[in-house]
Amino acid sequence: MHMVPSPIRILGLDPGLRRTGWGVIEAVGSRLIFVACGTVMPPEEGTLASRLACLYNELAVVLRTYEPDEAAVEETFVNVNPASTLKLGQARGVVMVAPALAGVPVAEYAALLVKKTVVGAGRAEKGQIRMMMKVLLPQADFKTDDAADALAVAVTHAQHRGMAALKARMGAL
Repeated sequence: MHMVPSPIRILGLDPGLRRTGWGVIEAVGSRLIFVACGTVMPPEEGTLASRLACLYNELAVVLRTYEPDEAAVEETFVNVNPASTLKLGQARGVVMVAPALAGVPVAEYAALLVKKTVVGAGRAEKGQIRMMMKVLLPQADFKTDDAADALAVAVTHAQHRGMAALKARMGAL
């Protein structure tokens, strides 16, 4: 008897203080199904704390609405500007803690691995990522590069999650 693998719902996240992309897919074996995507854009004005709170609240709605089984976050690179890097790190912390507080395990992937997984080259351009998301997830209706990037993070997790789980188990030994 052939068993059909149960779907795993994955939330991909591309963190940023101005724009955080999110994308939800389902992985059934090697098949990928687009569920939803979007971009959280906290107001530019207001305190850093209020902008981070807005980011958290919007992600909490996404988590409640789509109920992912697992989440994946893109590791962000360091900017030249230390103040920007610090703000990005704080936004990234919120992006990682939102699913964790909802009881969703969070994996992290380097931007180079995401690009290599979806495009085949670690130095891929944003346009190449958008194009590949349209190929891999034809129903995807992303409006921003951030949402496309978040879907790419989710796809990367779908491809590498077995290895990530194995590493976690090995680390626990």
